[in-house]
Amino acid sequence: MSEGWRPTSGELRADCARCFGLCCVAPAFAASADFALDKPAGQPCRNLRADFGCAIHAELRDRGFPGCTVFDCFGAGQRVAQATYGGRDWRDEPGNARQMFDVFAVMRQLHELLWYLTEALGLGPPAELCAELAAALGETERLAGGDPETLLALDVDAHRATVNVLLSRTADLARARGGAGTDLRGAALIGRDLRRTTLRGANLRGALLVGADLRGVDLARADLTGADLRGADVRGADLSDALFLHRSQVDAARGDLRTRLPGPIIRPAHWSHLPLAPASAARRGRRR
Repeated sequence: MSEGWRPTSGELRADCARCFGLCCVAPAFAASADFALDKPAGQPCRNLRADFGCAIHAELRDRGFPGCTVFDCFGAGQRVAQATYGGRDWRDEPGNARQMFDVFAVMRQLHELLWYLTEALGLGPPAELCAELAAALGETERLAGGDPETLLALDVDAHRATVNVLLSRTADLARARGGAGTDLRGAALIGRDLRRTTLRGANLRGALLVGADLRGVDLARADLTGADLRGADVRGADLSDALFLHRSQVDAARGDLRTRLPGPIIRPAHWSHLPLAPASAARRGRRR
């Protein structure tokens, strides 16, 4: 059990030094643009060191592992390692390894929901909805505090569906301030040139924006919950007021010094090597 664990904003982000390299072992990797090799589920990555650190952490992008750089377990790794299993790692107790990896998959989903619910409360929803979000946050935290057997028995998809209703209501109200935009929920926008598309206040939940051209676009109050921004060109774009934008989404995109980000999100280091967006594109975005 994880009695006494109270996630803060810091606990809802990966702290690899307190984990057992779970994301480097539990999931399967398929050789692709995101990963340089195939790796079966439950098998340690060849770059995982004895101390659970990554041997090529500073060179992941250059060595063909950009997928690792954008992954965030939302703090699930350290919670499973230090709270659920009390600091007992899968190498010392190999009999628990498979269970620990399965628990990690459930915990990551719960911690992701904790992050979204925390963000939703910060959007200042009406009192009644605020109370519902707070109750959902408390219930999600209670579930995350269960023992391994309880976590594995949890219908996490059903819980996610319930929470998503509240998150959608919260986002819709936030988008409506100033006028809700286009509904592009789940839209396949891969590689699309969206520079002349009005996306202010748009619903982009779950949208596929892989490689999309968003240079200079104003995304104020756009709901980006779960939007896939891998390789999306956000140079000169305004993401400062985007809803439910996570650091991992920003890391997966391509931005520059003109890209405006929410205060808590630090500009990715790899963006410094990208050229600035043309001033004309940035001006077009601001005129919308």
